[in-house]
Amino acid sequence: MNSHHPTRKWKLFLLFTTIALIGYFAYINLSPRVPLNFHGKIDRILIEKSAHRMTLFSNNQPIRTYTVSLGRSSGDKIHQGDHKTPLGLYFVDELVPNSRFHLALHLSYPNPADRAQAKSIGFDPGGNIEIHGLPKLFAWLGPLHHFIDWTDGCIALDNKEIEEIYPLIPLHTPVEIRP
Repeated sequence: MNSHHPTRKWKLFLLFTTIALIGYFAYINLSPRVPLNFHGKIDRILIEKSAHRMTLFSNNQPIRTYTVSLGRSSGDKIHQGDHKTPLGLYFVDELVPNSRFHLALHLSYPNPADRAQAKSIGFDPGGNIEIHGLPKLFAWLGPLHHFIDWTDGCIALDNKEIEEIYPLIPLHTPVEIRP
């Protein structure tokens, strides 16, 4: 095989990379982000897994909606290591300014029902579920990361989005995660 001629796999890789980059730059240029002109506090977060959507509410009014990436396996989280995003009612129990995922809002998973379910099948329910940004190595992806579910069960935004919401979310903000 002549090493000066690209293989078919290499050509496909270049083609898909080019398409992805064109899509990314089109997304950025065609969907400019309007600054969030909200100076209050968010009092509720709703995550709808099937729509890959997270909506922030204040006084029962939707303030902003985001596209999110979720756990790489579908369904309800049952135990540690299943790579699923949980379903249920939680709250923000910690603000994590120095997260390895840029900024993070730690959630109160597992709740008592999650613990009981995992215990009934002999598993640890796990923990450390967060709403977070992107790790430093992949921050350049920006909104492109939304095209794939890649987390271990967390809810991921791009870094500009998590920077936008982080100061607006107080401790104990309720978070509902629906199917």
